[in-house]
Amino acid sequence: MNDSTELKKKVEAALAEVRPYLEADGGGVELVAVDAASKTVKVRLIGGCACCPSAGMTLKNGVEAAIRKTAPEIKSVVAV
Repeated sequence: MNDSTELKKKVEAALAEVRPYLEADGGGVELVAVDAASKTVKVRLIGGCACCPSAGMTLKNGVEAAIRKTAPEIKSVVAV
């Protein structure tokens, strides 16, 4: 298994941890891409999270925090 595949698995595991919380508020998150070279993760906030005024905080304090806990090598998480 290469580094890119392993990194993607870590990110998916982190997203699985936060999904129930987002879904409880009618939202969600899906993984768009993991760039192993730049250590960047692209996600899409969906449902209620897509148009929520607190989406920026959810991305940074929820989604990004969970990803960095599981995959500390990730440098940034961006919403697309």
